[in-house]
Amino acid sequence: MEESSVFEKFELHLNESSKEFLKEINKWAYFLSIIGFVGIAFLVLIAVFAGALFSTMASTMPGMGMYGGSFGAIISFVYLLLAALYFFPVYYLFKFSSNGKRAFRENDSEALTESFGYLKSHYKFIGILMIVMLVLYGLVILFSLLGVLFGR
Repeated sequence: MEESSVFEKFELHLNESSKEFLKEINKWAYFLSIIGFVGIAFLVLIAVFAGALFSTMASTMPGMGMYGGSFGAIISFVYLLLAALYFFPVYYLFKFSSNGKRAFRENDSEALTESFGYLKSHYKFIGILMIVMLVLYGLVILFSLLGVLFGR
């Protein structure tokens, strides 16, 4: 005799309050994603202008020498890397909100399911990024402590 899970028999229905909450969440998610895309554009602009600025400074200031241009390239690379990392959660948030809006506008369950898939991807990306950052912070603290201990 095969037992089935309680969740296999469970069908979720959204009441009107839940639908209104989701509609409002979609509006805020859309707003935050647009602000995120604007932020990404600023990061890319900073990356472009930082490289040009430091290259110009290297050629005009005698103290900068050849290091100014390479420093500008490093700054540009870091800002482009940050923009690339920031793009994915913002994109997932945008897709969550746009599919959620479509789901309620067209009464489309598939669009709502797809919307929640993007929300899952958004939080999964943020969670993995948080784990990576915590590990990096831990390594920095560990190596700092080791440097202090062995530096004496």
